[in-house]
Amino acid sequence: MFVGIDIGSRSIKVVALNGEGIADYNIVDTGFNPHERSLELIKPYNAQKIVATGYGRHFAREDFADSVITEIKAHGVGSHYLFSNCRTIIDIGGQDSKVIALDERGRVADFQMNDRCAAGTGKFLEIMARTLGFSLEAFGSESLKADKAVKVNSMCTVFAESEVVSLLAKKEDPRKIALGLHQSIVERVSSMLHRVGITDDIVLSGGVGRNPCIKKLFEQKLGRTLYRYENPEIAGALGAALTAREQS
Repeated sequence: MFVGIDIGSRSIKVVALNGEGIADYNIVDTGFNPHERSLELIKPYNAQKIVATGYGRHFAREDFADSVITEIKAHGVGSHYLFSNCRTIIDIGGQDSKVIALDERGRVADFQMNDRCAAGTGKFLEIMARTLGFSLEAFGSESLKADKAVKVNSMCTVFAESEVVSLLAKKEDPRKIALGLHQSIVERVSSMLHRVGITDDIVLSGGVGRNPCIKKLFEQKLGRTLYRYENPEIAGALGAALTAREQS
């Protein structure tokens, strides 16, 4: 059994591979003790080799991981495995957003990354959903019910939250504000996408890939279908597991 673990800011994902493909996977909240959570996740597997990725990969290497790889490579390998024609990846995670370009063999050719602020990330969406009174799970679907968007000018989380509170005080529809927030994220990530270059096929990866509004807005803006695995957040852990198998 080959195991990949992606220790992210919001969740920890583990994927176990056998000779036939994905044998098992699991996703848990990172919590206050990611090290302990990680050990619990890998315990059930009699792993021949473990490769870690994500922001917590370095402590994993010091303790239980045989090796580590960057999130860029992990999502590239995982997405290419799931979609063999994948050439471009949009990965919106908990604390950063990335656009990755792959060559025809699935190797990373270029990438753009925003990790300097929460704007355009899952954390931004989480804070805005709470401010507007939506659950994170329902945020995207509720946004799609709006007939038009109310623009939020600031992408700084602190200022955007203040702006949203002011709009609510003016009796603006929360769904219209939510749609405007989703549009601002798509605009921000699209600028990164154009710097990397758009090549078919485009895969939406990471936890925010579950958000139906984000997917629809990208497709409307780009004029093409975005591909998404049923559990897009496991792509990084899958890439780590595939690397573990390759290294053995």
